[in-house]
Amino acid sequence: MSSQPPEQPPALLVTAVPYTLLAGLTIFTLLDEPEPGDSPTVVLALCAAAAAWMLVMFTLRPAWRRRPALMGVFFTGLLVITALLVAHDPAFGLLTPAPYIYAFTVVPWPWRLPAVSATAVVAGSAQASGVPTATGGGVVLVGVIIAVNIGLMGGTAWVLWLAEQERAQRERAVAELSRANRLLEASLAENAGLQAQLLAQAREAGVLDERQRMAREIHDTLAQGLTGIIAQLQAAEQMHEVPAPWRRPFEAVKGLARESLAEARRSVDALRPEPLENGRLSEALAEVVRRWSKVNGLAVQVTTTGTVRPMAAEAEFALLRAAQEALANVAKHAEASRAGVTLSYLEGEVALDVRDDGRGFDPAEAGFESGGFGLTIMRQRVEDLGGTLRIESRPGAGTGVSACVPAREATVSDR
Repeated sequence: MSSQPPEQPPALLVTAVPYTLLAGLTIFTLLDEPEPGDSPTVVLALCAAAAAWMLVMFTLRPAWRRRPALMGVFFTGLLVITALLVAHDPAFGLLTPAPYIYAFTVVPWPWRLPAVSATAVVAGSAQASGVPTATGGGVVLVGVIIAVNIGLMGGTAWVLWLAEQERAQRERAVAELSRANRLLEASLAENAGLQAQLLAQAREAGVLDERQRMAREIHDTLAQGLTGIIAQLQAAEQMHEVPAPWRRPFEAVKGLARESLAEARRSVDALRPEPLENGRLSEALAEVVRRWSKVNGLAVQVTTTGTVRPMAAEAEFALLRAAQEALANVAKHAEASRAGVTLSYLEGEVALDVRDDGRGFDPAEAGFESGGFGLTIMRQRVEDLGGTLRIESRPGAGTGVSACVPAREATVSDR
């Protein structure tokens, strides 16, 4: 059985009702004519003591509730004062609801049952005050009245305690259910995370299978072809000295073949392009432009504006490939005397512009929307990131390629 104090009782129940009863009985005592030789002073003093006692209890109740023994002391004091008033005047049996109230609201179980029983004895004594006790029948009747009071109020205390226990069990059940719901939600979240992890692993497995297939295809076709080209060029160098006018393009062909072979192998291995491995996008662009200029003999101005910051790997990859494809088109088609590459770090996006002063073309007549394979891949890479790709050109006025992607910063997994 619990020895914890009951729940906080309503303030009006423990103040207004007892004081109302006490005030009414005090007024009745003042208005009632005392019998000869009987003074109301004692009764009024006891009434004042009861009022003060209840006031102390009401004032200190928050602290006393944490100390059940002190609450028992308070209740006992109030019951003794009430018993003295009843002994002096049975009419004060009407004050016994006050001890009942405090017995039910401040005395913890199991001490509440004897507290209620003691109050029932006082109340029964007041009710039986008019019964003559000179005979055995009168004594028995007084005992019956007191016993009935004890039975009724004790039974009431027992029923209320059972209700309290049932309510406490419901509250515990609700708390346990809430805890179970929280655990279930956590389990569902964990299961969702595991499911997402399994899906990611399945996708990675699919990507790995496809990469292995591509590796075999590239090894059997593109890689072997490039390796053969490099070997034939080296054999030609060994058989004949390369004429001076051919030396620069000859070296450029060998360099392009080697770089293409290396990039093909890196793509298969899911590595970042070699210029991005150890530097930022701006540095990688400068390296790509330097190599391109060396091969094609055309100086290209590289400009970076805004605050340089790390970007997601896929965004840097898409912009670098866009620059490479645009420069490749300049070399193949533009017949330009000047070209420029501008990388702009804006507030919400990063933009790449590649411009030349070449012969230009009409995008509509050239069917740019359908485009070649290189332009199609460039557009797909940029648009897959939520970006845009634009071509600005007209005959005789050069060409500008502009690619913009959202400026999502790099995370730990990107680096």
